[in-house]
Amino acid sequence: MTKLEKEIEEKFGGRLRTRVNGVLIQDDKILLIKHKMGGNKYFWNVPGGGMKYGTSCIENLKREFLEETGLLVDVKSFISTSEFLSPPLHAVELFFEVEVAGGELKMGKDPELEEESQLITEMGFLDIENLALIKKEEKHRIFWGIKSLNDVRIWKGYFNFENNCLK
Repeated sequence: MTKLEKEIEEKFGGRLRTRVNGVLIQDDKILLIKHKMGGNKYFWNVPGGGMKYGTSCIENLKREFLEETGLLVDVKSFISTSEFLSPPLHAVELFFEVEVAGGELKMGKDPELEEESQLITEMGFLDIENLALIKKEEKHRIFWGIKSLNDVRIWKGYFNFENNCLK
């Protein structure tokens, strides 16, 4: 286990986390963030993160989006829920559509991690063709089967994606 993998496990593992995620689509492109997960492992997902006790989903999503992207957002409609379970990590993820309300796009930081352990390595707006070029194991499973970015807007329901503990 690398130092970064150990830190991820210590900070985020061994407990159930509720995460909020913002889906920002502009000009037929979706904003994604690439996270380093230790070793040569990477993971692309929309901006978002863990909720803080005592603040709403909307407040948490606005905070996370600003921390990671430098953008102020308006949270629009709820899209779907996804559960991720791959011990030691377990998260229930809520996805919302968002629109830009201000700010300037820039690569942010995770305040929960030390400077040398930051996870965000890249970010950008990707079209469906570029999203398809990312290896399946390096992007959120919710993106594996989509044929257009409009598919993202019509996700409805709860997604489980054959989590490790269920096999």
